[in-house]
Formats: sequence, structure tokens, C-alpha cells
Amino acid sequence: MVEWLDPLLLARWQFGLTTLYHFLFVPLTIGMVVLVAILQTAWVRTGKLKYLHLTRLFGKIFLINFAMGVVTGIVQEFQFGMNWSDYSRFVGDVFGAPLAMEGLLAFFLEASMIGLWIFGWDKLPQKLHLAVIWLLALSTTLSAYFILAANAFMQNPVGFEINEELGRAELTDIGAVLTNPVALAQFPHTIFASLMFAAVVVVAVAAYHLSKNQYLDEMRTALRFGLVINIVAFVGVALSGDQLGLVMVATQPMKMAAAEALYETTAGASFSIFTWGTPDGSSELFSIRIPYVLSFLSTHDFGGTVEGINDLQAQYQTEFGPGDYTPIIWITYWSFRWMIGLGALAALISAVGLWLTRGGRLPEKTWVWKVAIWSAPVPLVASLVGWIFTEMGRQPWIVFGLMRTEDGVSPGVTGLEVLISLIAFTVVYGALAVVEFGLIKRAAIDGPKDWAKYSDGADGDGGTASVDPTKLATVY
Repeated sequence: MVEWLDPLLLARWQFGLTTLYHFLFVPLTIGMVVLVAILQTAWVRTGKLKYLHLTRLFGKIFLINFAMGVVTGIVQEFQFGMNWSDYSRFVGDVFGAPLAMEGLLAFFLEASMIGLWIFGWDKLPQKLHLAVIWLLALSTTLSAYFILAANAFMQNPVGFEINEELGRAELTDIGAVLTNPVALAQFPHTIFASLMFAAVVVVAVAAYHLSKNQYLDEMRTALRFGLVINIVAFVGVALSGDQLGLVMVATQPMKMAAAEALYETTAGASFSIFTWGTPDGSSELFSIRIPYVLSFLSTHDFGGTVEGINDLQAQYQTEFGPGDYTPIIWITYWSFRWMIGLGALAALISAVGLWLTRGGRLPEKTWVWKVAIWSAPVPLVASLVGWIFTEMGRQPWIVFGLMRTEDGVSPGVTGLEVLISLIAFTVVYGALAVVEFGLIKRAAIDGPKDWAKYSDGADGDGGTASVDPTKLATVY
């Protein structure tokens, strides 16, 4: 009982759970706004009503998700003061800078543009309204970058100096913080992963309606659009992941060693498909490996040297003092593989989907549509376990090389207080999840509806038709 009331343990659980819950909405927001902007551009350029219908449909899903993301995101910043006050005091001068820029610049622009987009259908010229959605996409992406820059400081602290008198890190170079190599590599990886999730949501919605043989013209277009975007985004994820891996080896070699369960420093290191280690995680008992691949991934040299867990542990003890500097091996090892495997699975399903729908074909087997629908969460789960790998692989550091996680927790908060807030957040978040899923499911099932009544002569086949803007605004 006493162990479960440990403030550090409970604070870590609370931050981890609320962060992952918040991240359920982040990739869909980032990815969907870009897809909606592309669809609206297609409508403006071609005048085809099917693109307008898809813009409105997936725009509604984006708005529902955006609102939930804002609500859940606010809680994250409160936790820095509630449960992690020593961490906030130590790095607040540096960590707070990109977060302040996100709020004052990116989020302000984001909030302004989303209001103009929602209420500007019948008030703004068509091309100006299109520019608004692209500015919204830009601001959403910019917001993600500032947050990733803040997180990158925890992975690879730069642009600071330690004030020994006050015992805290102080910002000296905001440019170094914003151009942190970890942030520069992490940003495209996150954006492409978000596009993958948004794309498979589009595919799932289209697959549902096609399985019901309804809205055929719109949903054929949506299906192929989502499948193509998912595959292109996966290529981006793979390429950016390669660069992120190189940066990780340079800044946090222990994370890569743990991800591969590589205990001894090795030249020409092999990539582990499966590894079984001793209960204490100190050595390997059995493994299945592909020769030289790990060295290539880590150094772009098949004969390159990759540092092992045991040598890095000894090095860190010399540099930082006695202690265990090894993350939980099985978590980092398996989360790394689940991240890669699920991302590849999503791309494979899309590739098969493109083949099955080539030349205007539509599959007749019901199981094909069920696979398309139920594959929607796959890229999201890949992103979630990717973040688990990123954060758990950094342990025992809350700021790598500067502050251990155990030193960042609030000293005046009891385990019972954290437990009460953890239970409260879980209950509230659970209720919000039901509401969110219900609203998105309803919007998806409703589909485009009969929006042709807002035009003067739509032919129902996705052809061009002029739209009465005074009536269009009432669709939401």
C-alpha cells in the first residue's frame, strides 16, 4: 500500500497517462487539417461538389477533435506546477520559452484562423477562405514544432547555462533551443506520422459508406485519397525516422542500445528481431538477429561501432556518479518494434487497398471493408508506443544529463493527493472519450448528407455547380 502511495510513482503514472490521452487527439488534428486544406483546394480549383462535400465532412471531424485536444492539453501545463515543481523551477526559464511562443504565436494564430474558417463560408471570398484553412494548417504545424522543441530540450539540453547560485538552468540561446538537432529530426517524423493517422481515418469513413453502397462518388475519391496519403506519409516516416535514429545515437546512445538490447559494444552490430535476456536485464540469453543492419541504421556504415548497455552504464557512472542509468529494457525494446511494425502494417494495408481498388474496382468481400475500418487505430497506436519509447528510453533522466526524474517531483505533494487527482482525471477523461468518440462516429456515419440542396443544379455525380454561400454556412 505504501509503495502505491509513492508520490514519484503516482506522479509519473499521472503524467504518462494524461500525456498519452492528450496525444490521442494531437495527430488527428495535425494531419486532418492538412487533408481538409487539400480537399478544399481541390474544390476551389475544380468546382466539383464532391470535394466540397468531403471538405465539410472531414472538416467537421477535425473541429470535434480540435476542441477535445485543446481541453485535454490544458491539463498538461498544470501538472508542471502541481506534481513537478522542482523540475519546473530548474528548467522553467528554458523549457517555458518555446511553450510561451507556442501559446502567444502559434495558438493565437490557430484560434483566429479556426474562427474565420468556421464562420467565414458565407462572409469571405472563396480564395481568401481557402487561404484561411492553409494558415490554420500552418499554425497547427508550427504549434507542434514549438512543443517538440521544448521536449527536445529534455532529450538533448542546449542553449543554456547553469546558475549555480540559484540552482537552475537559464536560457542563453533561444536559437539553439529552436534548432536542437533532436527537434529538427523529431518534427518531420511526428508530422508524417500524424498524416498517416488522419489518412486512415479518411479511409475508414470511406470504407464504411462504400460497404453500404452509398455516396459512391465522394467515397471512392476519399478512399483512394486516404490510401495514397497514407503510403506517401509512411515513406516520410521511414526517411525521417532514419535521421532521428542517427541523432538519437549521437545524443542518447543508451536509448538506442536499450532499443536493440545490445549489451556489449559491437562493430558491425546486428539488428535484433527477437531477444530474450536475463531477469535482471544485464545480459542476453537468446536472440534472432540480422547481421550488420544495426550498425548501418546507427552510423550508415555496415561496419560501424555501436556502444552497448554495459559500457555505457560504466561510462555514465564515471561521469554522473553511482546509479543505474539503464532504462527498462523490455519497454524500450518492444515499444521500438511495435512502433515500426504497426506503421509498416498500416502502409501495407493501404498498398493492398490501392491494388484492390485499381481501375475503379470496389471489393465485394465484406471482410475487406472491415479490415479498412478497423485498421484506423493502427498508426495511432504506433505513434503512442513511439512516444513511450521516446520518454521511457530517456530514463532515469527527466532532462538528460542534468536532472534525474526522481529529483523533479514536487516535494510538498503527498501520494494520496496525487492519487486523488489521478482518479479524478481518469474519470473525467473517460467521460470525454465517450463523448468524443460518439460525436466523431455520428459525423462519420452521417456522411456528406444531401448537401446538393445548397447548390443550384448539382448533378449528384461530383460535377461542378455554383454554391449559395449564404446557405452553405448552415451545414454545420
